[in-house]
Amino acid sequence: MAVQNVTAHTVGAEKDRTPAAPERGSRRPGPARRLRALEPLLWLGPALVLILAVVVWPVVEMVRTSLMDISSTGLTQGFAGGANYTELFAEPDLPGVVVRTLIWVVGVVTVTITVSLGLAQLLNARFPGRRLVRWALIVPWAASVLMTALTWRWMLNNVYGVVNRVLMDVGILDKPVNWLADPVQAFVWMMAAAVFVSLPFTAFVILSGLGTIPAEVYEAARLDGAGPFRTYLGITLPLLRPSLLVAAIINVINVFNSFPVIWAMTRGGPGFSTDTTTTYMYKLAFDNQDVGESAAMAVVNFALILLVVLVYLRVVRRREETG
Repeated sequence: MAVQNVTAHTVGAEKDRTPAAPERGSRRPGPARRLRALEPLLWLGPALVLILAVVVWPVVEMVRTSLMDISSTGLTQGFAGGANYTELFAEPDLPGVVVRTLIWVVGVVTVTITVSLGLAQLLNARFPGRRLVRWALIVPWAASVLMTALTWRWMLNNVYGVVNRVLMDVGILDKPVNWLADPVQAFVWMMAAAVFVSLPFTAFVILSGLGTIPAEVYEAARLDGAGPFRTYLGITLPLLRPSLLVAAIINVINVFNSFPVIWAMTRGGPGFSTDTTTTYMYKLAFDNQDVGESAAMAVVNFALILLVVLVYLRVVRRREETG
């Protein structure tokens, strides 16, 4: 009986000395676990550094420059505050430049996407020589934009341009026309050149979207009695929304910042009558020798691009919600 009491007392004492199990969540992660949590930075680090160096830092430097007083020789003479923006908004040509830029972007992007839809549909069909046609479509995209714009300028020349020669041969014109001398005509021809340059990329983006649409969807629509027009509106266009969104946003950014087409064809002239914000910014910096005001124009241009893209995304999202 005494032995049993001693044994029981000993076992009880051992149980009392047994350490309690730690509660879940109270254990702190060790150094190895912390290092493992930072492993994704090894993969994301180079991309983040590249974004900071190529995107963020230039934007910060652009905003900083727009607030500084910089001489024509490039020397920083101190903080200018909002003086550069005050001078910019006092420019009499600025309202026309901004309105012309919006017309330029909306017109070029709308025509480009509309024509690219037809081109992509054609290139998606099966016909002899389809691969050759696809390769030929890449040429305007692969060629230098500056050389393409110069080619358009030579074609529109009133002395030896092929456009005047063809129109006179078919009887549309009686005498040559200096297309780039009139601001309205020059602006329309510049938009045509910009559409020509933008078509290949946009058409191939839409073509890749067409390639992702399953053939079974069209077969089901055909069995339900849907015609080609109804199939295109009810199936093709809705399923192309992601591709159209990418194409539209990239085109808006590219066309907004388009410089070679305008500069090679008209240099923004006569005067400032065919300038957009990009070429106007260049003239402020190099013709007027006002780097600070040009930087302010760059900030305004950046804000306009963001505004147009955000408005477009808002409209697309609202259509998807109502649809």
